[in-house]
Amino acid sequence: MMKVIGFAGWSGSGKTTLVEQVVGILSQRGLAVSLVKHAHHTFDIDHEGKDSWRHRHAGCREVLISSGLRWSLMHELRGEEELSLNALLGKLSHCDLVLVEGFKRAQIPKIEVYRAVVTEPLLFPDDPHIVAVATDVRLDTTLPQLDINDPQAVADFVADHALNRSPVPVPAD
Repeated sequence: MMKVIGFAGWSGSGKTTLVEQVVGILSQRGLAVSLVKHAHHTFDIDHEGKDSWRHRHAGCREVLISSGLRWSLMHELRGEEELSLNALLGKLSHCDLVLVEGFKRAQIPKIEVYRAVVTEPLLFPDDPHIVAVATDVRLDTTLPQLDINDPQAVADFVADHALNRSPVPVPAD
């Protein structure tokens, strides 16, 4: 069972920047860290005119690209249901820790990322899976509050919370 912790928050809250910084810190500590990121929109990792793009658009369900530096597998759903977080985690190679960005409603331990400039409501009052809030303001909560501008402190919390506890099973959704 993988050790997993999520980062949830509204668009513009700084999730991607914070996750990028935390990944860098944890990787420098020698941890193998993987990431599952949810996108709410159409996205492409290859570009029009590239061979992989041409093969996908010709109808391939999967295109695997390999080089001496990396490999990437793209799978077109072609009308199938989007995979659950649990199914996506099953696609990953073994690692020390998986960070999940997005998947606001996932039933996994999550750090809410919140900035005062974001006008959407806080998630933690209605989500029992939020274990801390990374923020730039003081909030009225008993949850641990982490300085969103101190990625070292956030990485310390992630390491303590996710790595020093038993893995949490990810419910099939």
